[in-house]
Amino acid sequence: MPTPDQIDGEQSSPVQPADQEILTKRDYINFNSHPSLTKILHKQGDQEVLFADKLLKFTSSGKMKSRILLITDFAIYIVDPEIDSLKRRIALAAVDKICITTRKASDYELEVVSSNRFEYNAQSDLVKEIEFEEVEGGVKTRILRK
Repeated sequence: MPTPDQIDGEQSSPVQPADQEILTKRDYINFNSHPSLTKILHKQGDQEVLFADKLLKFTSSGKMKSRILLITDFAIYIVDPEIDSLKRRIALAAVDKICITTRKASDYELEVVSSNRFEYNAQSDLVKEIEFEEVEGGVKTRILRK
């Protein structure tokens, strides 16, 4: 059985050196000041953080939950900051697209998308669209069924 960082029996491929240079300046949460995050990565065997930021997760019921997104040279991590718990680890070999910057993983390019809206499969038969709009005093978020 493959380990969490293996897909079809193959190890995940590290980010290429040129791509690491692009991502290294993208620590928006001061990762080193969060010992619980460091502990999570070390337990998984990863040490070098290429990207770190806060994000909002949208549940299938439309609720928003705070999460921390970490990208290392081998995997993407989703962490619940309220309980300092690893929610998901995704090997980079399993990633088709990431919406932060141009980068490579293995022998393929990840598509980069910049938009104020996105769609996701909330359930196997339900597609939702999230739309963000700047309004006076903040950002308005709409969740639509497609």
